[in-house]
Amino acid sequence: MNIVLANTDYLSDVAMLFDHYRVFYHQLSNVHAAEQFIADRFHHQDSVIFLALDDGSGVGFTQLYPSFSSVSMGRVWILNDLFVLPSHRQRGIATQLMQAAADYGRETGAIRLALATEKTNASAQALYESLGYQLDQTFNHFALTL
Repeated sequence: MNIVLANTDYLSDVAMLFDHYRVFYHQLSNVHAAEQFIADRFHHQDSVIFLALDDGSGVGFTQLYPSFSSVSMGRVWILNDLFVLPSHRQRGIATQLMQAAADYGRETGAIRLALATEKTNASAQALYESLGYQLDQTFNHFALTL
């Protein structure tokens, strides 16, 4: 298994995995739109994507978006997406991707990584807790659909 910092050379692999990720979250498959979305992220350099390769093929990815904490006056990376193909789960790939994200956060001077997952996604929650992530007991997070 090889974890790489993805770029446009890996667009097809990342787009395919991103489409699978969206389907997991109950969206309709649209590989073309997924490819355009990821291409835009690469073009605008507004996300960082780590890709897990098995024999040269993409089998998992994680995507980070930059943010900042005003109170702490520091960089925060939002670990927005994490996905591993079902055929490659239970092999430690998600852990390797999460470690690559944490290493990148440290290298870029971030004060923390933040993430969210569905309340019913027990396997993801177990992974995050095993890596030292803590459930926020202080703040409620809200969203406004626009």
